[in-house]
Amino acid sequence: MNWIILVIAGLFEVGFTTCLGKARATTGTDSYLWLGGFFVCLTLSMYLLYRATQTLPLGTAYAVWTGIGAVGTVIIGIIFFKEPADFWRLFFICTLIASIVGLKMVSAH
Repeated sequence: MNWIILVIAGLFEVGFTTCLGKARATTGTDSYLWLGGFFVCLTLSMYLLYRATQTLPLGTAYAVWTGIGAVGTVIIGIIFFKEPADFWRLFFICTLIASIVGLKMVSAH
């Protein structure tokens, strides 16, 4: 169950980085709404990370949470913010995904 909580926390990390990017790209009321989404996602992400670390090893949980956030943010950047998707960028994202899966496989929980 705590692995599911950790994955959801990682998805909220993607949410807060996306909201941060959108807040930066907008002005006025839209910017404040995106900042509101940023704070909501940030709070939920941190709380869920805290909950997951109650039974999962802290180092593993943090690495997986960060990895989910990094991979998700890069994918959102490529799809929505038109960031480059060259070979080396995709290659290293794949190695990061492999590392996240590896950490899950060697974890005792």
